[in-house]
Amino acid sequence: MSDAASAPSVSRVLVAGASGYIGTELVAQLEAAGFEVLRLVRREPQGAGEYRWDPNGGTIDDRAIEEADAVINLAGASTGKIPWTPSYKREILRSRVEGTRTLAEAIRRASAPPAVFLSGSAVGYFGSRPGEVLTDESSKGTGFLSDVVHAWEQAARLTPATTRLVMFRTGIVVGNGGAFTPLNLLTRLGAGSRLGSGQQYWPWISLHDEAAAIVHLLRSDYSGVVSLVGPTPATAETVTKTLARQMKKPHWLVVPSFAFRMLGDAGKDLILVDENVQSPTLASTGFTFAHSTIEQAIEAFVD
Repeated sequence: MSDAASAPSVSRVLVAGASGYIGTELVAQLEAAGFEVLRLVRREPQGAGEYRWDPNGGTIDDRAIEEADAVINLAGASTGKIPWTPSYKREILRSRVEGTRTLAEAIRRASAPPAVFLSGSAVGYFGSRPGEVLTDESSKGTGFLSDVVHAWEQAARLTPATTRLVMFRTGIVVGNGGAFTPLNLLTRLGAGSRLGSGQQYWPWISLHDEAAAIVHLLRSDYSGVVSLVGPTPATAETVTKTLARQMKKPHWLVVPSFAFRMLGDAGKDLILVDENVQSPTLASTGFTFAHSTIEQAIEAFVD
């Protein structure tokens, strides 16, 4: 299911969320690979290749879809913004579901729909599952993020059957930004810590490999869900200790689990979550990781 030669020719790729942490790296890799990148923006377009949309309002310049051979959706409110107030939780859900629905419905009404729609998703689908090995065949879990991801993917499934649909479930993206920002900052300040028991598994992938896997899936003929996670599982303590060691900083504090439970769903779904996610699906498509261990992923971005 990974023979790129059998996939339709793709040259123009429309990206939602192109200016974000993952989007910036993805655009760079797409352009390096010879693709022409079109961008969806919420402001007034400032040049050729930019098209306006309002994902929350459900509006989009349909010309963007008509001119694209493929669409990649990375848009959504950051889950790293804490606390998750009731209003912000609604925004986390709305920004994903409404934005994805807007794109899927635009693809449905296009006279020349794109060949492929790659829609962002998250390993939060599985929920916290201590002691389990999770794959793309595993069932939905419980919790706020699991429910968000389920609704998010349901919106993506509105895409017509004539357009190949890939929903890529992303883990923690290791790099100089995104969800790693607070960890990087605290560690550089000498406050590297064990978070909770530290034995919970955190599904991770390097920023480079996240973007490279999306480009790989774009070129393949795979359709369906696929988890984007590194091939070597790592616990939270392994992640935080490796980060401290690479930065040559101490790792001596312990933040007990109850402190994160006080953060409500954010603490449970981001810090204390235990998800040993593995991705034989991605491996079966022939993807090769540049960073196969958490040590390699952290070394790649730490000065």
